[in-house]
Amino acid sequence: MTAAAPHTGPELAKIPPGPSAPPPAPARRGLRRLLPRFLPLTPALALLLLFLAGPIAYCVLIAFTDLQLTGQAEESFVGLENFRRAFGDEEFLNAVWLTLVFTVLSSLIGQNTLGLALAALMQRASRPVRTLTGGIVVTAWVLPEVVAGFLLYAFFRREGTLNAILDWLHLPSQNWLFTLPILAVSFANVWRGTAFSMLVYSAALNEIPKEITEAAEVDGAGGWRRMWHITLPMIRRSIGTNLMLNTLQTLSVFGLIWVMTRGGPGGKSQTLPLFMYEQAFQNSLIGYGTAVALLLLLVGSLFSVVYMRLLRTEV
Repeated sequence: MTAAAPHTGPELAKIPPGPSAPPPAPARRGLRRLLPRFLPLTPALALLLLFLAGPIAYCVLIAFTDLQLTGQAEESFVGLENFRRAFGDEEFLNAVWLTLVFTVLSSLIGQNTLGLALAALMQRASRPVRTLTGGIVVTAWVLPEVVAGFLLYAFFRREGTLNAILDWLHLPSQNWLFTLPILAVSFANVWRGTAFSMLVYSAALNEIPKEITEAAEVDGAGGWRRMWHITLPMIRRSIGTNLMLNTLQTLSVFGLIWVMTRGGPGGKSQTLPLFMYEQAFQNSLIGYGTAVALLLLLVGSLFSVVYMRLLRTEV
């Protein structure tokens, strides 16, 4: 007998194929790949949310209330009233103006220019001179802000060191902390913060190939032409980074001015951090002071956006 041939009739063709496992969705595959990368960052993200994002969110909430330290049973929501009050307050507008003056004089002009000049001079100085100069400048930087404030207060006060030197030179002296307080605190911030700019620019200048500067010298380019056409273009990214960091640090200076003048006399040296402190803790207007703090944060954010856009154009 012969074996029967397998049935290949039309009934077999009608049997549908068995179900197959669906391919994993692209979103699931992407999540599985990203999860091992972000898992080690979870503790850091949790700390940032707890100690940074949380307090900022709480401050934003307080800025829209009339919260006070004393004499108030409970706070109430006032909307934009604190911000309208700020822009209608002459003292606030004066603090904004003095903050801009203080930032431009001490950071954009003072620390930036003096730091670049010291870094350029130290490139050609002998090793003992570089060590001595760097030690003196860095010492002023590492001093606590309160200690630096007392030193500069003793320097600028009526019976201080500066007037003693002027009297010895038979030059007219004056009470600098009374007549020109914003210039005095700006100079103090330059004296204390120039070391950071000097270190940034020293590192940037060391990265410039010596062959380029030597070729410029051979072509007859003087010191100023080399600085303007070679050095500055090659360290422009360091300049932008230094300006951004210095500006943000200068906007938040409090202790130095508080020790020297406490914002006086008559508000002539009262920058936004001091005005915020006065409203929040001396006048007990926590809601209003927090609104001023948010406006100061907005000013710093605007400076950061401008610098970041300038740096992005250089990429």
